[in-house]
Amino acid sequence: MKQLLLATRNKGKIEEFHRILEEIAPGEIELVGLDRFPETHDVEETGKTFQENALLKATQMCQATGLPAIADDSGLCVDALGGDPGIFSARWAGKHGDDEANLNKVLDQMKEVKDGDRSAYFICVAALVLPDGTSYCEEGRFYGTLLHHPVGENGFGYDPIFQPAGQVISSAQMSAVEKDAMSHRGKALRAIAPHVRKMVAGLG
Repeated sequence: MKQLLLATRNKGKIEEFHRILEEIAPGEIELVGLDRFPETHDVEETGKTFQENALLKATQMCQATGLPAIADDSGLCVDALGGDPGIFSARWAGKHGDDEANLNKVLDQMKEVKDGDRSAYFICVAALVLPDGTSYCEEGRFYGTLLHHPVGENGFGYDPIFQPAGQVISSAQMSAVEKDAMSHRGKALRAIAPHVRKMVAGLG
């Protein structure tokens, strides 16, 4: 069984990775978390794009552990905010990973914006890096609009204020299966699936 390192400490992302990657190659991949390598340090996201940050994280963790690594960089892009918070989504309110503060800051910035102008999308770039230096990147997007108030208890991050296109509920009201089927992360990981399968087959 091939080992694949999930280069993230975000519990919500880890759960999504596990579910979606199990679809890709069920029973063929042992998914290894960063908790197996407590000596590793978080990678500083110094890239200027989602792809640069995803590659930074996957590359450094692959080099640190010797395992093929998969990482993503993802965020919320709001049209009325000129594409912000974008790559700064996880630290939009100042502190990295404070979901509630980040969400509230976006709501505050959008409080005067009317319904017809509240379009937004999530973007995810997934990067797979192999020990021989080979790398692959794939992108997925999840379009919708921003609600005026948080709704729902599922998901994480900005899910409670994001209503996917064609839906009447927030992504925080969707089941894990429903969200995986259309989410930015689901799309990016399914796009990178052929490369994961290639790795499993020993051809990567």
